[in-house]
Amino acid sequence: MSNVTFKNHNGQGITMAAVINFPAGFDESKKYPAVVVSHPGGGVKEQTAGLYAKKLAEQGLITIAFDRSYQGESTGEPRQLENPYISTEDVSAVIDYLTTLPYVDQDKIGAMGVCAGAGYSANAAINDRRIKALGMVSAVNIGQMFRNGWENTVKDADAVGLLDFGSNARTTDAKNRGEKDETLPLAPMREEDAPNAELRGAWEYYHTPRCQHPNAPGFTLARCLNQIITYDAYNKAEAFLTQPVLAVAGSKAGSKWMSDDLIARAASKDKMLHVVEGADHMDLYDVPNYVDEAVSKLAPFFQAKLK
Repeated sequence: MSNVTFKNHNGQGITMAAVINFPAGFDESKKYPAVVVSHPGGGVKEQTAGLYAKKLAEQGLITIAFDRSYQGESTGEPRQLENPYISTEDVSAVIDYLTTLPYVDQDKIGAMGVCAGAGYSANAAINDRRIKALGMVSAVNIGQMFRNGWENTVKDADAVGLLDFGSNARTTDAKNRGEKDETLPLAPMREEDAPNAELRGAWEYYHTPRCQHPNAPGFTLARCLNQIITYDAYNKAEAFLTQPVLAVAGSKAGSKWMSDDLIARAASKDKMLHVVEGADHMDLYDVPNYVDEAVSKLAPFFQAKLK
């Protein structure tokens, strides 16, 4: 394992922070397939993204888990910005870095993510042909989630109030001159804020010893709603997402419909949804038997598609 930093060339002046995991018997003189692993919204590389990266490396892959721009140990102001277009570009920025490493086969790079990180990875795969295979765990299309609700029960047009909220937050931030930006939870900040047991699990994951981390406060800036509400992580998937796709979702996940949607829309002829029976959205973050089942599908998928 190696902690690295590198320049993001997307024009924001960001330095990215990441952890590279190496397979057993790693030989720097050889070339290996590599997988970029993206964390959930509100998370950091030390949490579920790092767990999946570590487990995939144990199966012979080089993996890199990173903190998105403005988050974790990566640089950028204002902190906790969750602009989905920048987050998508971050995946490609990590690939830029991988192509400079002599031990990475630049023709054998895959991408995967958890929750919103899966959606960003999908959007990156639509745009960036260097991504040869796409894996997704508990996928969330962050635009769909905010527009349509956790279980797809809200019409697009009914989300216009969130655009108003984001617009007003920008005005407030400007008047405060960046000294105190308006924030928005990405997971329940308190147990009593959770509307159901599944999202109580999100509170528990981010705000208790289960997996809390000082770099993962669990919120973003309210101004980001102006980008999030109109963003579609799967935009033009029916035309351009031709790479192999494996989505893993829990049978009890309120978010499963977003995995179903990507599989339905993707142009790829090599696409599959694996359903983990009994698991909800958060179970696939860190519950050992569910994570192991997901890895048992993801590892051979990447091994086969990145040959």
